[in-house]
Amino acid sequence: MAVHALKPDPATERIAALEREVAKLNKICQALIGRVERSMDGQGSAFSLFQTAIVLEAQVRARTQDLEQTLADLERSYRDAAAAREQAETSRLRLLAAIESISDGFALFDAEDRLVLYNHTYLHFWPRLAGEIRIGMSFAEVAHLAVQRKSIIDAYRDPDGWLRRRLRQHAECQGPSVHALSDGRWMQVNERRTEDGGIVSIYTDITDLKRRETRLREAELARQTNLLQATLDNIFQGVAVYDRGLALVAWNNEFVRLLDLPQRCVRRGATFEDFRRFNASLGDRRIGHAAFLAPEEGPLPLRFEHSWHNGRIIEVERNPMPDGGLILTFTDVTAERRTEEALRDGERRIRLVTDAMPALIAYLDRDERYQFVNEPYRRWLDRPVDAILGQRMGDVLRPELYEPRKNLIQRTLAGETVEFEVELTPTGSPSPRHSHVMLVPHVGEDGHRLGFFTLMQDITEQRRITAAIKEANETLERRVVERTAALTRLNAQLQQEIAERREVERALQIAKHDAEQANLGKTRFLAAASHDLMQPLHSARLFISALADLKHTRQNRALIDNADVSLKAVEDLLGALLDISKLDAGALAHEITDFPISSLLGPLTNEHMVLARERGLSFRSVPSTAIVRSDIRLLRRIIQNFLTNAVRYTQKGGVLLGCRRRRDGLLIEVRDTGPGIPADRLDEIFEEFKQLNPGAGRGGDSGMGLGLAIVRRAARTLNIPVHTTSAVGRGSVFGVTVPYGRRIEPASWRPRIDKVSDRLSQALLVAIDDQPSVLAGMQALLAGWGCEVATAASGREAVELLARLPRPPDAIIADYHLGGGVTGPKVISRLRREIDQAVPGIVVTADQSDTVKANVKRQGYWLLQKPLNPAQLRSLLSMILT
Repeated sequence: MAVHALKPDPATERIAALEREVAKLNKICQALIGRVERSMDGQGSAFSLFQTAIVLEAQVRARTQDLEQTLADLERSYRDAAAAREQAETSRLRLLAAIESISDGFALFDAEDRLVLYNHTYLHFWPRLAGEIRIGMSFAEVAHLAVQRKSIIDAYRDPDGWLRRRLRQHAECQGPSVHALSDGRWMQVNERRTEDGGIVSIYTDITDLKRRETRLREAELARQTNLLQATLDNIFQGVAVYDRGLALVAWNNEFVRLLDLPQRCVRRGATFEDFRRFNASLGDRRIGHAAFLAPEEGPLPLRFEHSWHNGRIIEVERNPMPDGGLILTFTDVTAERRTEEALRDGERRIRLVTDAMPALIAYLDRDERYQFVNEPYRRWLDRPVDAILGQRMGDVLRPELYEPRKNLIQRTLAGETVEFEVELTPTGSPSPRHSHVMLVPHVGEDGHRLGFFTLMQDITEQRRITAAIKEANETLERRVVERTAALTRLNAQLQQEIAERREVERALQIAKHDAEQANLGKTRFLAAASHDLMQPLHSARLFISALADLKHTRQNRALIDNADVSLKAVEDLLGALLDISKLDAGALAHEITDFPISSLLGPLTNEHMVLARERGLSFRSVPSTAIVRSDIRLLRRIIQNFLTNAVRYTQKGGVLLGCRRRRDGLLIEVRDTGPGIPADRLDEIFEEFKQLNPGAGRGGDSGMGLGLAIVRRAARTLNIPVHTTSAVGRGSVFGVTVPYGRRIEPASWRPRIDKVSDRLSQALLVAIDDQPSVLAGMQALLAGWGCEVATAASGREAVELLARLPRPPDAIIADYHLGGGVTGPKVISRLRREIDQAVPGIVVTADQSDTVKANVKRQGYWLLQKPLNPAQLRSLLSMILT
């Protein structure tokens, strides 16, 4: 601790002045005595000497009294000065103690910006400078030391810039400034100027405040991020956000749905290069062009339309991010473009009609800009259509033609139909031409004036007829009336054409709205059918499976088997109907991958070889090593339906399954020796419930007539062609051409054989479903396997049930939709928390949407589809309980 020297106080200055005055009086006394002695001569009389002595004595006494008074004043001044010094020292010590007691750093600089006073807290803010700061240093020296010792983080990147800013802030005392210290703390500096020109600086530690602000800012950022994602997921456009490193940071579900993107393109860490490669693999290289990314290669923002590989017309828009990166927006404009094409087609038809008319026809909006001209009108203006449309009438017509019409046009825009005649003589014409002009206002449904039509009919001949009327009044007058009637009919015809065009536009809008509502209703029906229709089948399958596990007589066993077969038939029928509806609605998800065709044809061969042998047919399959690119599930459905029909309708002979390599892909064919199909009826067999020969299958099994209908829709979804040839009495050939894929490196693996011990007879299971029939069927099925089953109709009942169980359950089986917006995964998670154990969970649902599958998979539960396959459930329980 240090303080600079204090200034002399008034008492000390007064003592010094009195001492100087005493010295001066002594000199005066000595001078007077010397003067008297010099004025006396040696011969002076005794009286003179006596008289002089008396004078001198009086003067000495007066001077002595003055000196004594002065000494007394001097002594008083000494006492006052000592008291003042003691008081000043006391005040100084109190000031120092007060400065040391405050929690903030304190520093005082004098008028010359030199450090004169500070406390220990001030040194605490400079851990690397504490031994170097001393009294008398200038503020600039302290700031230079802070930069050299790297005490301030702000000064790391630009030391000189920070130093200039800090010196300016100090000199001007510009409010509080905040600085980040190198040891992780934050300080706030407040500076004020004193009356003598010095500066007082207060240093406050605001580290805790900064940390709280950081936590609040991070929490707000997280909330805004969640809000942004929720916003993205609820807009109808596909959105993808890439940062300055072109890494995908945000996207919504519509982005994935519209573009049919694989998982590698829509995951954390995916880059724009992944997206570009996917589009390049489909033959679409526009998005991968450098102009899409580099502003110097193409202007920002960028917008274009593109026909996507799935048949949609997508409007792609790219916009830059403020800190780098870009935002991609994808809008499905398929319906709008098709509507526009229909409108353009209607416009072309109207133009064909108007171009064939002899009249000059044009339409202008309320700003007098040309929006339509027919061919005669264009030829009259002698300009291309692009140079007319969008231009104002005053800029297109010559002033001598336009100026006289201005008032007439205003009257027309006010709602009045105006007719007049004008001379329109083409350039180079030897004789003048005259036209009749009609300005017809265009009034909208709400009464607003939208524009006007201008109809010009060449009446030169009419003028000639009028001149001739003067010579032959009655004869020529009739012809003028006929010509006027023709013009009236022409005007009515034009009005009718305009009305028809409006009706076409209105019908298109109504049709578009009806189509959208129908598609929405169809999608809702699919969701309801998937759950509501499968629920009773699910219950029946559980009851039948429970009965099958019991011992029965041969007659009862036959009844159970027949009931199981009937349920399977109903199951197949509903499944086929739902698949057709989903394929029509585009709601059946598919995933395109590369896979060896042998992995698909091998299992199908094994399945249908047994069926063919049972029917006394030969079945032959030609193996293939080709790699194809398609959705394996939909492609299997296509080939399976081909094989099922071939085995079903072939009475004798056999069935052949084989592949042929073609330039455009692998041709997969199914050949049979069946009755054949007439050539004129090949298209009929692909219609729903269409059977050419009902009951023609073996044993009367002719199917439902839906197999080939599903084939056509699945092939359309996969964008692959279906080939059909047939000869009556000789057989048929059904095939599809599938694109080639890239060869997949075989993974080395060894089958793992585990000893699975069946614990079902000891298992305690909890079943949750809001349908009593399903619970009853599930309890009967599981009890037949020896399980102990506890059932609940809701999540609340399941929680109450836990308290009554002798031990925690071994597994929980729950329906996905439990009513009231509650889902099975949520209930299983709640029960896990209640017992504090990760009990295995199985979710059963009839909803086949990707959203449900992803939700169940994300929470780590198993998923089984309704109607439930009991063998699949038993196999799964045996696996998870082992």
